[in-house]
Amino acid sequence: MEALHSATRAALDAATHGIRGANPLVGAAVLWDDGTFTTGYHAGAGTPHAEPDALRNASPRSTAGATLVVTLEPCSHTGRTGPCTHTIIDAGITRAVIASRDPNPPASGGAQVLTEAGVEVIFLNDLGQSWAHELATRAHNLNARWFTAVTHDRPFITAKTAQSLDGCVAARDRTSQWITGSESRAHAHLTRARVDAIAVGTGTALADNPRLTARTGGFPQQPIPVIFGSTPLPDGSHLARNPRTLTYTEVGAGLRDLRRRGVSHLLVEGSPTLLAHFLQHDLVDELHVYTAPLLLGDGVRSPLSVDTLAHALKFVPDAPPEALGSDTFTRFMKEV
Repeated sequence: MEALHSATRAALDAATHGIRGANPLVGAAVLWDDGTFTTGYHAGAGTPHAEPDALRNASPRSTAGATLVVTLEPCSHTGRTGPCTHTIIDAGITRAVIASRDPNPPASGGAQVLTEAGVEVIFLNDLGQSWAHELATRAHNLNARWFTAVTHDRPFITAKTAQSLDGCVAARDRTSQWITGSESRAHAHLTRARVDAIAVGTGTALADNPRLTARTGGFPQQPIPVIFGSTPLPDGSHLARNPRTLTYTEVGAGLRDLRRRGVSHLLVEGSPTLLAHFLQHDLVDELHVYTAPLLLGDGVRSPLSVDTLAHALKFVPDAPPEALGSDTFTRFMKEV
C-alpha cells in the first residue's frame, strides 16, 4: 500500500506538468510488484495521453502484470489519439487504480471497458484509506474548473487582461495600445494559437477592428472569431469579412452552441465590460493577467461589482509569476 501511495502522488505531480485548457491535467504511473514505478503525463492537445506516455517511459521493462495508476479515468473513445483503454489492455496491465471519474460523456466509461477486459479496477476512494481520500480530492481539485465546464456544456474559458500596476486597462482617454510590451503580446499570441476560439464584445470589435488571429509563428489552424453583442459590424471590417466569425447576442446560449460546434477552449479578450460579465457569472476558469510597470491613476477599470470583501471573486496562482520583458505574467485559476 505504501508503494501505491507513492506512485499515486508521483502521478499527481506529473499531471501538473501538462498545459491547462480544453484538456484536463492527467498523470499516470506504472507500478511494479517490487514497488518501483515510472510516470507519464498528458502534455497537451494532440500529444499522447498520460497512460501511453507512462507505458512508453516504462520501456524496455515489461508492463505485463503491472499496476497502472492514473489521476483520471482512462478514455475509451477515439479523438486526436486512440482509446487509452485499448493501450492499457494491450500492455498487459492487470490492475488499474483511478483517482477520479471522467464526467465527459464522449470519453467516460473507461473503467467499465477495462473491467470487461479482465482488468481489476479500483477507485481511490474505495480503498477506505485517509491518504487515498486525500489524493482523490487533490485529483478532483486539479481539474475542478474543467469538470465544471464539461458538466455545464460549455467550453473551458480563459480570460485575458492587460493592466497597469494600479489595475487600469486603459488611460482616462481610453487609449490602451500598448499597455504591455512586445514580449507580453507575443506570449498572448501563443495562447491564441492553442485555443479553439477567441471572443470579444461588439464594443471592442467596433473600436479596434481586430482580426482575432494568432500572429506569432506559423499557425495553419486559426481560432474561430466570436463576437458577443447585438451591434452590427461595418461590412468592411475584418471580422465581418471573415466567414468563420460567429456572433451571439446571449452569452449562455452562445457558449452552448460553441460547445456543440466542437469549441472546447475559448479565450475571452474583450473589453472590461465583457470580462466583468463572464466573471460575475462564474464563467472564467482560468485568468491570464499581464501587468505592466505603469500607473494610470483614474484610468479605465473593470466595472465588476462586488459589494463586500466577503463576496470577492477568489482566484489562486496556478504557477509562479513570469517575467516578460518589463511586464509580469501571472496565471490564476478560480478557487475551488
